[in-house]
Amino acid sequence: MSMIMIENLNKSFGTKEVLKDMNLSLEPGQIVGLVGPNGSGKTTLLKILAGLTSDYTGTVRIGGKPLGVETKAMVSYLPEKTYLSDWMRCVDAIDCFNDFYSDFDRNKAMEMLVQLRLDPKQRIKTMSKGMQEKLQLTLVMGRQARVYLLDEPIGGVDPATRSVILDAVLKQYSEDSLMVFATHLIADVERIFDRVIFLGFGEIKLHEEVDKIREKYGKSVDEVFREVFSCLVSL
Repeated sequence: MSMIMIENLNKSFGTKEVLKDMNLSLEPGQIVGLVGPNGSGKTTLLKILAGLTSDYTGTVRIGGKPLGVETKAMVSYLPEKTYLSDWMRCVDAIDCFNDFYSDFDRNKAMEMLVQLRLDPKQRIKTMSKGMQEKLQLTLVMGRQARVYLLDEPIGGVDPATRSVILDAVLKQYSEDSLMVFATHLIADVERIFDRVIFLGFGEIKLHEEVDKIREKYGKSVDEVFREVFSCLVSL
């Protein structure tokens, strides 16, 4: 059974169509790259899957269930923007998640803090944007979720740190879950993807396994992405 099933999904903001008649089925046991230029609908799609946006048309199911309380319990969502309180220390944020989520593994989160070189006692207000991103990722990956939705989790960190974060994600990721990883930094991330979705102008332009893309085109996912969207922009 599909972990995520989307049928005829449409979403607009006023007169602007953000997602257009989208149909998509994703199975568990894979990391899926969701890539596209700014304004392509990546964040909107993730918010719908996380249950944060409900004014859409079409059918969306997670684990065979319509979006609601049950599906929210299955999903661990990392938004693009920081939401943690400045007064908190890293360990305070971890304790908060541990109290709130029954599927949170505190030991797993503390281990990831060490892996990402974060001081448990450091206050969030003294942390850089990249450090805050690493902390939020630690909180999200600390849950034993069935679906992980990550919205631009490495946008604020340097290239060397990106590699460390990706290794940490792979280590913490459960192979019976599904991860949807939205990013525009394709070259830095594509090594962890099993398949990729090219999203442009609210529509799926390509959805394929990464190995098949490389075999078919003889190029990296990033190179294929640049070609696809350079053609679309020039139309």
